[in-house]
Amino acid sequence: MFKITPNPPETDDVSPHETPDSKKLNEAADRALDYYLNPAARLKATPRTPGTMFIVNPELDTETLLAHACESLASANVMTMDLADHMEGPSRNSLLGIAQIMLGELAVNRALDNIDPQ
Repeated sequence: MFKITPNPPETDDVSPHETPDSKKLNEAADRALDYYLNPAARLKATPRTPGTMFIVNPELDTETLLAHACESLASANVMTMDLADHMEGPSRNSLLGIAQIMLGELAVNRALDNIDPQ
């Protein structure tokens, strides 16, 4: 019995990169394949950039940074002491332990005095 086989389909001899759309599609496919099949290439290609939500201006001088830290520690100390006045028992002792923030404030004040003596 004779079976009819079709001729192979004709193919376009056009490169997949001839049109801008096909080039974008091919690049997207390559990125998708690399993402799932080659994670090492993805990690090398995109360097990690630190988040900027909580960033301290790197151009600030030391005195300004210490002054801000001193004010923050003083505020935290006052809040802790006020809260400890309203507590009793172990909770009060815990808050008084947190009040050791004052020691950090004193250290920062001493550092400020060393930088800019009165």
